[in-house]
Amino acid sequence: MSSGIIAPAFVAQFDAEVKQAYQGMAKLQGTLRTKNGVIGSTHRFTKISKGLAGLHTPHADVTPMGLDYSTATATLADYVAPEYSDIFQQQKINFDERRELVMSVSGALGRRWDQSAIDAMNASGTTNTVAVGVGGSNAFNMGKLRRIGKQMDALGVPSSDRHLAWSATAKEQLLGTTQATSSDYNSVMALVSGQIDTFYGFKFHLIEDRAEGGLTLAGNNRTLLAWHKEAVGVAVGIDRKTEINYVPEKVSWLVNGKLALGSVAIDAEGISSITIDESVAV
Repeated sequence: MSSGIIAPAFVAQFDAEVKQAYQGMAKLQGTLRTKNGVIGSTHRFTKISKGLAGLHTPHADVTPMGLDYSTATATLADYVAPEYSDIFQQQKINFDERRELVMSVSGALGRRWDQSAIDAMNASGTTNTVAVGVGGSNAFNMGKLRRIGKQMDALGVPSSDRHLAWSATAKEQLLGTTQATSSDYNSVMALVSGQIDTFYGFKFHLIEDRAEGGLTLAGNNRTLLAWHKEAVGVAVGIDRKTEINYVPEKVSWLVNGKLALGSVAIDAEGISSITIDESVAV
């Protein structure tokens, strides 16, 4: 293998491995309204207002419902996940080292995908908020979870495709409640598996502490997010993609992951924010 050439088969294999790993690292992928193949720097998601059926009078002209059409515009941003590496100059590619690069590039792109959606929900201006003291405790508890459900139920948000992003501390706090762990309330034996996947109509997604920002933390207060799939839009211009180029000045290969996307809140009524105090012990 010459210093400036990598077999096309290897490049294709590396790209496929990144895409496969990325699927498991973008935790919110599939939970949002997604438009792929966007051309340009923006994309408009359309929202149609609710209609009201009127009483029909025989032989009378019908009256249109007068539906309102509005748009929410997602502005795309370009992201890269580059890393120099000389491991490809070896006579034989070391699989373990290649795997480390695959995981690094995939993780960086996946976390950036998630953060785009999180930032859009934080900027939604939703009035569906759950204060830190709801439920008789500043920790994450069933009272807060019920309040989120009530907010969405009252606004007619569909009961399917509801999601909730929470932190490791929020998970610990909820697992400290009887309702979450007792088989009298929850058919999933949460303390056996250490996980809550779906509960009270929500699909749970754990967002760890992240350099990209993750879920907002102000002092001890963490903001959790709940949403319906159709309430948030993600426009993707360039889906996860990699390239490998030799840089003579560095005597190394430049491995780069690329992603272009933007997120926007389409319907603030389908988004809720929940404040918890992560200093509360359970």
